[in-house]
Amino acid sequence: MAETKQADTKGADKGAERKAARLAKEIKAFSGKHGGAEGQLAHIGQAGTRIVLVGTDGGWGDLVAPTYAIAEAAAEKAGLTLHEEFDGEFAAKVVTGPYEWTRMAGIQLGGPANA
Repeated sequence: MAETKQADTKGADKGAERKAARLAKEIKAFSGKHGGAEGQLAHIGQAGTRIVLVGTDGGWGDLVAPTYAIAEAAAEKAGLTLHEEFDGEFAAKVVTGPYEWTRMAGIQLGGPANA
């Protein structure tokens, strides 16, 4: 009769905890730099989950977690207020400047091409 082995999930759990702790540290740093922050989690396929951050000052950024569970744990550890959707009210808090406009619509606005 063949023996079966139980998978070692403790190592995987510790790895997930460490990743969540590192992401939480980055979220806290962003929040501190921008006077507070709010966020939203978005699935991005096999790449994982994107943690979109919007600071109180309108600054924005993002981080990528390998799984939704890790992203959720990181947000919780950091005390990040999460929005279900990146809706109009939340999106309106984002402040964009000339850099973003030229990079996102550079060709149309006569800015540098995104080569």
